[in-house]
Amino acid sequence: MTDPTTAMAGIGTAEYVTAAEHRETGPGRPRSLWSDAWRDLRRRPLFIVAGAVIVLLAVIAIFPSWFTSVDPNHQDLDFSRQKPSGDAWFGYDLQGRDVYARVIYGTRWTLLVGVAASVLTVLVGAFLGILAGYFGGWVDGLASRIGEIFFGLPFVLGAIVILNLVRNAQIRGALPIVFAVVASIAVLSWPVAMRIMRSAAIAAKQQDYVKAARALGASAPRIIFRHLLPNCLAPVLVYGTIALGAFIGVEATLSFLGIGLRDPAVSWGVMISDARNYVRVAPHMLLFPAGFLTVTVLAFVMLGDAVREALDPKLR
Repeated sequence: MTDPTTAMAGIGTAEYVTAAEHRETGPGRPRSLWSDAWRDLRRRPLFIVAGAVIVLLAVIAIFPSWFTSVDPNHQDLDFSRQKPSGDAWFGYDLQGRDVYARVIYGTRWTLLVGVAASVLTVLVGAFLGILAGYFGGWVDGLASRIGEIFFGLPFVLGAIVILNLVRNAQIRGALPIVFAVVASIAVLSWPVAMRIMRSAAIAAKQQDYVKAARALGASAPRIIFRHLLPNCLAPVLVYGTIALGAFIGVEATLSFLGIGLRDPAVSWGVMISDARNYVRVAPHMLLFPAGFLTVTVLAFVMLGDAVREALDPKLR
């Protein structure tokens, strides 16, 4: 898996345009980093395949009833651990629930955890990182020291402590449980996003356009949000894309350990946890949710790699 911290390396200016590309852009319309990246991404089979898989998963998550009419929580012990058949493509689990229906409906909760954790991590880390990079001094020192404290915490151990506290609080309902898992992931992951944004902000604030804005009397918030942020956003977005796939795997790990999602929230990690004691007698209970999980994580990692290469002219 690509190290997300490499996402910030080497993002610079675009290459010269060809005559054909100039005609597409038109006179008086300079090409930006993002337009160059999008033009490059459309030519990458890796991006097209990963994007198609992610779009399909998003449709499944939003409209699961389009893919199955079976209630994922309906139990019939007469079908317990039955193998895949024409009536149940993925077979049945220990309680006689349709594995295919649970995989389809589990897509929603799995993607929700990954997307929400990635967004929250990027928002918190990018906000603190751009403040630390722009102001420097004691602001940079304080944010960096706090980040180092959280960065030094073992991820699994920290998540176990946080989620056990939540479990002891007797939280009920799918959304509160999902929020607790998302918050625990974000709390332990934001320092990476902060470091990436801080490095990008330190480099960007030395550029002439920032010095010119400061000389013209622009306020710090205006310089940060109008000048620094648009030019520092690319490496953090690349990290967020790659981290999204990693966070989906983290959710499955926490659910397998019994401290992540649980009923009524159905996720692939919960299904894998339920199947761990029956791999020999009913391997289908494990193989299908694990297969969907592997393909999803791989798709997001491939997408992140493609975006990183498109935003870095040195890798084209």
